[in-house]
Amino acid sequence: MARRYDPERRQRIIDAAIRVVGAQGIGGLSHRTVAAEADVPLGSTTYHFKTLDDLLVAALRQANEGFAKVIASRGGLEDPGTDLAAELAGWMGEWLAGDRTGVELEYELYLAALRRPALRPVAAEWAGALAALLSRHTDPVTARALVALVDGICLQVLLTEVPYDEEYAREVLGRVLR
Repeated sequence: MARRYDPERRQRIIDAAIRVVGAQGIGGLSHRTVAAEADVPLGSTTYHFKTLDDLLVAALRQANEGFAKVIASRGGLEDPGTDLAAELAGWMGEWLAGDRTGVELEYELYLAALRRPALRPVAAEWAGALAALLSRHTDPVTARALVALVDGICLQVLLTEVPYDEEYAREVLGRVLR
């Protein structure tokens, strides 16, 4: 049988992994479940991703792009006079108001780094990139504190099902910036 050229197969596998984790959690992820979801032969998943950790790293990198797209679309950090607390609160509001499954998935993958060391560098990349972005407007220590606060607020919203309160977020972010 001739080998079929399929340049999108790797991406379909990543997308399928994200759907599987979204529906079943990380415990439901296997090469077999991803292959079935992506409608590809099992060997394709192991060809592109030798281990499940390799697949999770790719899925987390892609999931991290969701928040990065929100930041890029708003463009508020281009202005040096930006109200950083308001901008961050707006980012979180937009992100949390979007596809909730995607936000939950991103945090599930992010927290999976606690048990899967291969994911830790990717989780750290996200936090480091956001801190570097914020460091253009404040000092590095405050930037890291803001990242931690953003994470905490988002996790509270996801875990408690309390609606996101942008005014509250703006207020507490402003306190860190003072």
